[in-house]
Amino acid sequence: MPKNVSKLLDQQQLEAAFQQFNAVSDKLIDAYRQLESQVNVLNAQLDEANNALRQQVSANATLAERLGMLLEILPAGVLELSGEGVVISENPMAIQMLGRNVEGTLWSEVLPLLKSTDLDQTFRSESGLQLTLQYKDLPASGGRIALLHDVTRMNQLANELARQEKLASMGSMAASLAHQLRTPLSTAMLYAANLKKHDLKEEDRSRFIDKILTRLKALEGLIQNMLGFVRGHVSMREPLDIAQILEDLGAVFLPQCQAKGIDFVCTHVDPSAITVMGDRKALVGAMTNLLENAVFFSPPGSRIALLVSERDAMVCLAVDDSGPGLGEQEQMRVFEPFYTTRSGGTGLGLAIVKKVAEELDGQVTCANRSEGGARFEFCLPISVV
Repeated sequence: MPKNVSKLLDQQQLEAAFQQFNAVSDKLIDAYRQLESQVNVLNAQLDEANNALRQQVSANATLAERLGMLLEILPAGVLELSGEGVVISENPMAIQMLGRNVEGTLWSEVLPLLKSTDLDQTFRSESGLQLTLQYKDLPASGGRIALLHDVTRMNQLANELARQEKLASMGSMAASLAHQLRTPLSTAMLYAANLKKHDLKEEDRSRFIDKILTRLKALEGLIQNMLGFVRGHVSMREPLDIAQILEDLGAVFLPQCQAKGIDFVCTHVDPSAITVMGDRKALVGAMTNLLENAVFFSPPGSRIALLVSERDAMVCLAVDDSGPGLGEQEQMRVFEPFYTTRSGGTGLGLAIVKKVAEELDGQVTCANRSEGGARFEFCLPISVV
């Protein structure tokens, strides 16, 4: 091959190599520029993320500061417990309530400092404070928060309120009792004054003495009822056969209803089918009050029923009358001492019924019947023999 031709070929190859190098260089430069652009974008995103993170850290620090200040002034004791039951942190109020610093102590060793009281979920600290204790789990750490509330003042106010209400109730009862005593006493005094007349006939004297004795017996009965209400009526408890109680009540009230022209219906129960634990005299007395009330308000030719039912492990003796029923206000107050709508009534009969029911772990309720009249229901727990 001629030398000139060979030289031309070498020059062409060299130019081709330079062109290829230049093309590769251009590609590398483009790739570098793209990479540089991506790096700038990533740096910008990183700066933005760092700024957001710094803002979040600042916000968390502010929140932590606020929470710390809140725990400092919170009027409740807050203790953080680890999953192992160790006190990790406590606020100043917790230290004040417990009377000591317990951070780093097992909570099981702190609990004996809180003594149980008669009040539900209430404890007494060594300093004499009455505290309530609540827990809140912390799922993330496996620990929990113990929260102490000082209820000493609240319990003192509640006791004071109860005392004031009792005094007010006693005052109201005393006023009502005085009113009940005044009428028969004034009548007796009036009749007694008539006995001083010198020209009084013997038959009139005897009549006035009888009226005085009647009023004095009424006073004695009122006082006895009052004493019974205050002291309670249940003196002992024994198994009582409901069937026998019904038989005794029926024997007493059937003649009374017949004399007034009232139809008396009494449910019959198989002997020993239902037994309750109670005081026979108190139970019969309570049911007698309910039946006497029904006879008083039921007109001649009407119907009175003494019914028995069982529900929720209770036996209920219901007295249905055919009277005018009860107004809304009467239903709310009918069992209050000295409240009565009966002329000449003392207002203690139904109050005694309620007290007997409560003393026998039962209850008494009243309601109007859809067909007219009222229903009083006396319920007692069934005795399981």
